[in-house]
Amino acid sequence: MAFLQVNVYSNVLQMEVMVNVILPQTTHKKIGTESTGVTEDVTVLYLLHGMGGNHSVWERRTSIERYVAEYQMAVVMPSTDLGFYTDTTYDMNYWTFVSEELPTIVHELFPQITYKREKTFAAGLSMGGYGALKLGLAKPENFAAVASLSGAVVLTDVESLLSIRNEAYWQGIFGPLDRVQGSKNDPLYLLEKLVDSKKIAPRFFLACGTEDDLYPASQYMAHQLEQKNLAVTFEDGPGKHDWVFWDTWIKRVLEWFNEKHD
Repeated sequence: MAFLQVNVYSNVLQMEVMVNVILPQTTHKKIGTESTGVTEDVTVLYLLHGMGGNHSVWERRTSIERYVAEYQMAVVMPSTDLGFYTDTTYDMNYWTFVSEELPTIVHELFPQITYKREKTFAAGLSMGGYGALKLGLAKPENFAAVASLSGAVVLTDVESLLSIRNEAYWQGIFGPLDRVQGSKNDPLYLLEKLVDSKKIAPRFFLACGTEDDLYPASQYMAHQLEQKNLAVTFEDGPGKHDWVFWDTWIKRVLEWFNEKHD
């Protein structure tokens, strides 16, 4: 596998941004693992970071490069600062960047990466779990499946939000907190819109550690998806909101993406 650190200009954000990319590569090694790299129509995973992370954190804190080698997948890891995968009130349109501009940039720079929905996936942790779920709900035509690990997927508990960052931060992201529920940033609202649209929905995978404060949120969101008759898998296990859990469970996510589903 090849690992690339890419500096690109975002017309949406009007700034240089960093994106790390893992690509399949044919290798012949005396020490290590030989591989035959896929050179066209490469399956792709958009892998999103959480709060406090950036484009480098999945590569540094997990063995994602080694894990995806088995599946010959490309991995695209963008940096979106603390923008919560949202078009913020302070005119930084991180959602538009991730959901619309980033795939265009990827396909321009890496033409071997597929355009096909059935070979395109998204996943993330915590804030990135919210972002991945949002991609699946709001852009169902682009993704075969999405996965949220320890996702901040329920935004209706204002007290919980304020325990993480102060009100000024959240208002910068979402605007008035009493208007988040039922807005375009509310996953439950996006779920209703998806069902009403009659579009083909992606498959959803949610997992969370049983000692994680966000466990009830993941459990609740999985139930809501199930109630709408969408294809959802919810799994849990011992673990906290940390990289020990995420390094373990991203392996399960990759396995699940590559399983055959009816």
